[in-house]
Amino acid sequence: MGRSVIVLGAGLGGLVAAETLRKLLPDSDRVVAVDRSDRHFFPPSLLWLMVGDRKPEDFTRSFERLENRGVELRHGNVTRIDPARREVVIDGQSFAADALVIALGADYAPEAIPGLAAAGLNIYTLEGAGAIHDALDRFAGGRIVILTAAPMYKCPAAPYEAALLVDAFLRKRGLRDKTTIEFFAAETRPMFVAGPDLGAAVRGMVETQGIAYHPEHQVKEVDPAARRITFANGTTAGYDLLLYVPPHRAPAVARDAGLTNEAGWIPVDRHTMQTKFESVFAIGDINSIPLKMGRPLPKAGIFAHGQAEVVANNIAHAWTGRGTPQKFVGEGMCFIETGNARAGIGKGNFYAEPMPKVQMHGPNLFWHMSKILYEKYWLYRHF
Repeated sequence: MGRSVIVLGAGLGGLVAAETLRKLLPDSDRVVAVDRSDRHFFPPSLLWLMVGDRKPEDFTRSFERLENRGVELRHGNVTRIDPARREVVIDGQSFAADALVIALGADYAPEAIPGLAAAGLNIYTLEGAGAIHDALDRFAGGRIVILTAAPMYKCPAAPYEAALLVDAFLRKRGLRDKTTIEFFAAETRPMFVAGPDLGAAVRGMVETQGIAYHPEHQVKEVDPAARRITFANGTTAGYDLLLYVPPHRAPAVARDAGLTNEAGWIPVDRHTMQTKFESVFAIGDINSIPLKMGRPLPKAGIFAHGQAEVVANNIAHAWTGRGTPQKFVGEGMCFIETGNARAGIGKGNFYAEPMPKVQMHGPNLFWHMSKILYEKYWLYRHF
């Protein structure tokens, strides 16, 4: 009788975990992937959707091919996790496994800020990015505000990329002189965990384009009727178009299972991704890995990918004896789109002490083309 592993969530990390497990485990072992959607989309492409360089069908794919590769796919909502027994309930049905890989990502909670969801458009969702493109198409000038609603969020470069891509879009349309763009950040500097040098470089990119940058502005509430934002420090700002990164939180099912810490995320071993429960792992945005510098490892797709490979290899090694145990070592990189077919890249070792060692390269055409090629490779390789 074979063993079974259930992967909860088929985003970037869950997809890699399920496919790697299927490749490494014998056919007698079951690999089950669970996702509430029947389609996968490549999150970095949302930024291009915003400015009309992509359509949703360009970077969304059916999960059907995953099943063709021997992974059992279940569509549905995970309503309960019992980590001690490695049991999950999916839409009322109970399933047990020999190992659980939790890759449910982060939920968005714009409702945590009064008025935010009604007033603005969410940069991080397919629907939001599409609505931003429609709004920009209609935009004839005025005041655009981009804000981060909390100091820690996934894809730390994304809102800064959004600001630069919106700037480039408006310049092409001849509307930049008629537009004010302001960035209100809950954080003290861009991409805080990557260090002050990279933060200064990204801030410089934004300000060079005439985008006003206001750090340490925690949004308190938004009045959609008056189009006015109030911040915790007492300042206010008006807008004609508001684009936001919402507060994040772990899905309620993880909190209810007793998996999360005081900050609301799942703590894991920094090298193996194991939770406090045997053979239960958490990868990607849902987990929390503290760094020496006092902040957690950023939530980014490249880390989810690396963690997924480590977990899959270690489960396969434990069950089959083949291969060697692996460790996640905190290496990562992040593209930073700057508009006009240019991008930079920040890469390095986030586990370095006392501070992560991350260097900025570019921006230039090479890294922009590299991001496009990575998008094409991802979709071709997995679908």
